Amino acid sequence: MRAMEHIAQIEYSEGLSNIYLASKEEILPDNTDLAVFDGNTAALIPERNPERSIALPPGEAAKNWQSVERIINRALSLSMARDSLMVGFGGGVVTDVTAFAASIYMRGCSLILVPTTLLAMIDASIGGKTGFDYGGVKNLLGTFYMAGEVRICPELLKTLPEDQFRSGMSEVIKHALLDSSTELLDLITNEKEAVLNRDSLVLRRLITLAVKVKTDIVSEDFKEKGKRAFLNLGHTFGHALESATNFSRWSHGDAVAWGILRSLELGERLGITDKVWAEKVRKIITEYGFDIVTPQVAAGEIKKAMNDDKKKKNGRLRFVMMKSQGEPVLKEVPEKDIDAVLGI
Repeated sequence: MRAMEHIAQIEYSEGLSNIYLASKEEILPDNTDLAVFDGNTAALIPERNPERSIALPPGEAAKNWQSVERIINRALSLSMARDSLMVGFGGGVVTDVTAFAASIYMRGCSLILVPTTLLAMIDASIGGKTGFDYGGVKNLLGTFYMAGEVRICPELLKTLPEDQFRSGMSEVIKHALLDSSTELLDLITNEKEAVLNRDSLVLRRLITLAVKVKTDIVSEDFKEKGKRAFLNLGHTFGHALESATNFSRWSHGDAVAWGILRSLELGERLGITDKVWAEKVRKIITEYGFDIVTPQVAAGEIKKAMNDDKKKKNGRLRFVMMKSQGEPVLKEVPEKDIDAVLGI
């Protein structure tokens, strides 16, 4: 068996988190005490030990306290200790709730994440944010708890449904916009067909570049006291859309793509965002198949959900906008401008 390819590392006050590209044979560690799957990802590892695994229902509906409770109860039944290893094997829902359970079980047990969707590979599983939805609010409850390892297997993307692959591309585009280098943006612009055809070599490059954008930011600001907030580009709008539609009509990725478009519009309205650059970004988002039309949901409902957003400071919402490539801006915005962008 070849050694896993180390592609990035996050150094923080309590230790290191290492990110690897791995083959399918390497993704589930032999010393796993409890592996958490969902109903879809469990089928990817038929040789798993059923006594030391649990399968949650697939989808956002499982991102709740009941799922966390199931994981903790199984850990207790297995007499797991603080040095026991919990592995989250799945998309963003599985990695988020598994990491949360690991963070509170005996004040923290060992954790490895194996993301199986593009979104989870380049974003959700990287950087130590854990949590679940509560009270109709996206990711309201959570902790910061870093996985010791993240094992990424690009081969798994071959079986990913088209809508889920596209969903992940919204976060890739977000990372590309935040990067002061244009390497990732050039890749998704010039190699669009290869990306959409899931060419193995191109996907490895894309994942490596996207992961590096996030790890560089998180290494500087693990607890989101400053620069890490830039990773919320598109998310204040996007999370509100997800919440307003009860997490059922819009995938996270589609909502984030819509949110990035609204952030561009807001930035242009305030004279922050370069209009020529913004039009280039809109073209990329459209070419990757995202719906740029305002969703069929009352704008007032989106605004109401936005007011519950956890990213407030001093009770006020702040929005990430872009001046141009690699130049994010985080600031409070007058309510009238938010209303104008939402169409209120």
